[in-house]
Amino acid sequence: MVRMNKYRSYKGKIGKVATNILARDFKAAKSNEKWVTDVTEAGERLNLSTILDLFNGEIIAYNIESRPVYPRFQNAG
Repeated sequence: MVRMNKYRSYKGKIGKVATNILARDFKAAKSNEKWVTDVTEAGERLNLSTILDLFNGEIIAYNIESRPVYPRFQNAG
């Protein structure tokens, strides 16, 4: 009897992992104290990159691109 190996898609660490500075504390005591960023894919061809202030939920900056290019996301702010 031959058993198939279980499929595992995880290949190990890829790239650089950022430190967890917020430690799930998403409340800010003052404006511009904590900013977060996110990249969202909309449909097939749009990527929305936002920078959000956690104090009042205000969007500080955003960028919409047709493809995810990392240096362009750095320029959202």
